[in-house]
Amino acid sequence: MSEVTVSPEVFLAMGREVLAKQPFSVLIGAELASLSPGRCELHVPVSDAVKQQHGFVHGGVLSYAADNALTYAGGTALRVPVVTSEFKINYLRPAIGDRLIARASAVHTGKTQAVCRCDVFVVQDSEEKLCAVAQGTIAALPAAPA
Repeated sequence: MSEVTVSPEVFLAMGREVLAKQPFSVLIGAELASLSPGRCELHVPVSDAVKQQHGFVHGGVLSYAADNALTYAGGTALRVPVVTSEFKINYLRPAIGDRLIARASAVHTGKTQAVCRCDVFVVQDSEEKLCAVAQGTIAALPAAPA
C-alpha cells in the first residue's frame, strides 16, 4: 500500500477543518498557524473572556492550548485519529499579553501512541515569554468495528 502525501498547504487546511469543528476552539478564537507531521503551532488571542480575576490568562486556557497542540503533533505523527491519553503541565509565569502560542512536537512515536512536548508562550510587545511547558501521551483511537 502506498502512502498518500499532500502538500503542506492542504495538510494545514485539513487541520484547520478539524479545529473549526471544535466549539470551544471557535469560542476562544484559536487558530492553527502551522502543521506538519509531528509538529504544530496553535495561537489563541488573549481577550478578557479568557482571563481570570487577576488579569492573567486562565490556566484552563493555557492547558487547552497545550493539549490541542500536543494532540495535533501526536496525531500527525501517528497519521491516524487520536485522543489525549494523558498530559501534565507546568505553569512557569502568569500569561499577560496579546496572544498565546503553543508549539508542540512529537518526541517519540510508536505504533499506537506518541509522546509529545509543548512550550506555551505569551506574546507581549512582539516579545515571546515562556509561560508553561507540557508533555503528553497521544493515543491512537481503536478501529471502529466493522
